[in-house]
This record gives sequence, C-alpha cells and structure tokens, in this order.
Amino acid sequence: MGFLGRNKRVPFRSAGEVDAMAAAGAIVGTALVAVRDAAKPGVSTLDLDAIAEEVIRSAGAVPSFKGYHGFPGSICSSVNDVVVHGIPRSDVKLATGDLVSIDCGAILDGWHGDSAWSFGVGELSVADTDLNEATRLAMEAGIAAMVDGGRLTDVSHAIEVATRDAEKKFGRPFGIVAGYGGHGIGREMHMEPFLPNEGEPNRGPRLVIGSTLAIEPMLTLGTTETSELDDNWTVVTDDGSRAAHWEHTVAVTADGPRILTPRP
Repeated sequence: MGFLGRNKRVPFRSAGEVDAMAAAGAIVGTALVAVRDAAKPGVSTLDLDAIAEEVIRSAGAVPSFKGYHGFPGSICSSVNDVVVHGIPRSDVKLATGDLVSIDCGAILDGWHGDSAWSFGVGELSVADTDLNEATRLAMEAGIAAMVDGGRLTDVSHAIEVATRDAEKKFGRPFGIVAGYGGHGIGREMHMEPFLPNEGEPNRGPRLVIGSTLAIEPMLTLGTTETSELDDNWTVVTDDGSRAAHWEHTVAVTADGPRILTPRP
C-alpha cells in the first residue's frame, strides 16, 4: 500500500468514538489474558481459540477475525517460526519452550479493537526471551511516537530505531519482517494507511488528535523474509527462525498516546 499524501491526516475519531473503540479493545485485552492463562503444555491452539471466542461473545462483542476473508478462527495462533495468521488447529498442541503469538480482534457496537502479544509456554530460551522483549520494546517505541503533529513514518522510524537499540542491548541481530506492518483501524479492522515497521521519519500523513492506528512490529531471530503456506494464511520465516509479534490499537490524544487495547 502507498502512503496517504503528506498533507493528509491519519483518519481520526471524536473523543466519544475513541472511547467506543476502547470498549472494544478492553474486551480484546481480556480475551488475550484468558488465552495466555490457558496456554499450557498439551493444550491445542483450537482450545485457545474457543476460550477467546467465549470471552468476546460473553461480553456482547463479535470476534472480528472469524470469517474475515474466510479465516476460520477467532484468534491467529502463531507458534515458533509462524510469524502471523496461524490458523487455530486441534493438532497443534503447545509444548514447553514454545514461543506463542496470539492476535485477537473484537467488534463492539461497530468499532474494532485489535491486539497481539507473544509469550512463552513455560521457560523460553535466552534467545527467544531477548526476541520477545525486543519486539515489545519496539512496539512501545512506536506507541510513544503517536503524538499530535507527528507523521506516520515517525512511528515506523521509532520501531526501527528501537529494534536496532535492542540488538545492541541483547548482543544479537533481529530481522524486521518485510512487507508486514500496522494499519489504520476504526469501523473496519484494516484501513489506510499502512504502517511500515521501518523507514525514514517525517513522511506520510499527519497524526492529529483522535488518529487511531494498530501498531504491530514483527521481529525474528534471523531472516526478514517469509512465505505463506498452502492454507493461504499461515506466514512462516523462510529460514525457520522464531518470530515474535506485539500489537496495540492506539489513539493520539492531547495528553499523549492512549492504548485502546489494555490488558487487565
């Protein structure tokens, strides 16, 4: 996707609409916590999917992923070398040491929340722990760049810089997954503009109060290149290296960035 013009603004919402998005986002956060609590050795990713759907529907919302372009699950469950869009399956059972990324969305009163996080089943290796922390730090840097008057690629640049800083901190390289990134969000889950996870700052549309974006860095312990499996969804690293994915829906406010997908 291309950028909206420099003189354009990242689509923005009223204060009440941002609050409505936060209500949807809070349900997503609750579902993610429930999934993580249930993620034990021997549990299948389809089991986790059922838990997320129950949390979402019991709160009066609808899973935004289920049926989206034919996707069969309420979550994307991506384990180890799966970067994103892993389909929940009964034959994918978690094991100690797995690095699991769960992406989840919900619609409440027509508004979308979208969030993801990665975590270990039991104790992770040092490398996986570093990768996961680097991805979280990259997301937090992107969130911090969501300020009134900034530009879209200020967020991209902040994610890239934080990734390179994490390489120095942890003494290992991280791949920024090519071709994937964040996006606008509101009455639809995926909206313009596309948000790259790297790039030069001060480009693209302007951030204004009420602008909303899903910020989602995806890092690997190796390659930047990925392939999509024959199911037309599951994205894996080309070299088999592990990947992590963190995401929050965020709004620009007069008081700074507001995370709309908080986790209880």
